[in-house]
Amino acid sequence: MSLDERFKKLSEEVRNLKALPSDQELLELYALFKQATVGDNGTSRPGMLDLKGKAKWDAWTAKKGLSSDAAKEQYIAKVEQLISKIGLQ
Repeated sequence: MSLDERFKKLSEEVRNLKALPSDQELLELYALFKQATVGDNGTSRPGMLDLKGKAKWDAWTAKKGLSSDAAKEQYIAKVEQLISKIGLQ
C-alpha cells in the first residue's frame, strides 16, 4: 500500500476510535493532517478570544517546513499508536 493510500485509510479509521484522544493528541493529529494536505500555514493567527483556534494555529505553525510525505508518515505513526492505545469501535 502506498503512503497516500495508508494516509487516506488511517485518516478515515481515526474517526472510529473507541474513545476521544487527549486534547494534545488531537492537536498533533490536526497539525500533521493540515501540514500533509495543505503545507505550511499561511493564515493569520486567530484573535485573542479564539482560544481553540489559536491552539490549532500554533500546532500547525509548529510543523512549518515539514514535507508533506514526512507529515503523512508522522500522522500514520500517531494514528497507529492511538489505535493500539485506545482501540477501534
